[in-house]
Amino acid sequence: MTFLDPLTAIVVTFCFLGVMIYKRVNLGITLNAAALLLALMVLDLPQIGNVIVETTTSLPTISLVVATFGIMLLSMLYKETKVIDTLSESLSRIIKNSKLIVSLLPAVIGLLPVAGGALMSAPLVEAETEKLGLKVDKKTYVNLWFRHTIFPVYPISQVLILTAMLTGVTLASLILRQIPVVISMVMVGYLIGLWKTPKTAKKENVKTNRNLELKRFGITFSPILATIIAVVIFGVDVSIAAFIGIAVLLIIAKPNLKVCVNPLKNWAIWGITIAAYGAFLLRNVAEAMEIGQVFGSLIANGSVDVLILLMLIPAFLGAVTGSPSGGIAISVSILTGIVSFSSKSASLLYISSYLGYVVAPTHLCLVLTAEYFKCSLGKLYKYLIPSLIASFATAIPVYILI
Repeated sequence: MTFLDPLTAIVVTFCFLGVMIYKRVNLGITLNAAALLLALMVLDLPQIGNVIVETTTSLPTISLVVATFGIMLLSMLYKETKVIDTLSESLSRIIKNSKLIVSLLPAVIGLLPVAGGALMSAPLVEAETEKLGLKVDKKTYVNLWFRHTIFPVYPISQVLILTAMLTGVTLASLILRQIPVVISMVMVGYLIGLWKTPKTAKKENVKTNRNLELKRFGITFSPILATIIAVVIFGVDVSIAAFIGIAVLLIIAKPNLKVCVNPLKNWAIWGITIAAYGAFLLRNVAEAMEIGQVFGSLIANGSVDVLILLMLIPAFLGAVTGSPSGGIAISVSILTGIVSFSSKSASLLYISSYLGYVVAPTHLCLVLTAEYFKCSLGKLYKYLIPSLIASFATAIPVYILI
């Protein structure tokens, strides 16, 4: 059997990835197909079999796949049971400050990592930003940006879990390093989107039972809170913690069988779950073909700094794929053997892929939010680009100095 030169195989694989992404083929199918294509071009059949068996039977893969499925199921059940609506409404009635609401509401709804989820908070954000007198471009920016401030420190984010597992670092170490970046993102969002806006207009004189609303919020938020507590405080694996959250949600909502089954009929939940497996498969194929040696010599000859690699490759791939998990999975495959992953390098890789994704026109939340508020992308980018630069300006010193 004749194999292609490793570098040629990588180029062919990335061309294939580009076509699949351009055709908007599901990320799960894309990653698995790319991994198999690369394997067929550089490995013999026994090696391919070993890689597939190792990937399928390894505990990290099983944990990630089950965790991804559980988190997506929790997210979809929140929507199917309408509990997310009650959660949003109660929060908007508890908080009287419109600036605080438009900062918190997208982030709280952002705890449910669903594609295009910024659209869920858009109507409530629109109502509050009207009171602040914001223009359309700032309404769009505020809803999009604040939704995405929470994920770099959210312990049950699929992308964060994927990064930790692929790079072999702990979730806690990633989260600790990314706290300064999140603080920076929140501050930048406030300065660009909400600073110097008029004072919050008085709300309509509607009687609100604050204690009742606090109780409603506490009850509807408890499934997410239970999941987070299980992971952070008790050290429960996310694959188990997600189903603890689901159990709490089912107790609260008491949905019928049809509502429980509906998410399982949605291709999105299976596509994202398959993507989690594909990310591991692609990385393992890359390791088996010793991709680090292929790129290592090229990088050594070109004297490319590791800092540049950890920024540009993930940011580019996160933007092109329209998926931070896709950008991270492919980046780890490329950088395996070149970069010795630690919490600092894994964190910069995550932040780069994530920020590249957030501001990319391939990002579903960005497109849907702009469409909802009838805002041109040109007007939106005059706020997103400075936000991106400021966030990187925090991430780089954290990488270098800490």
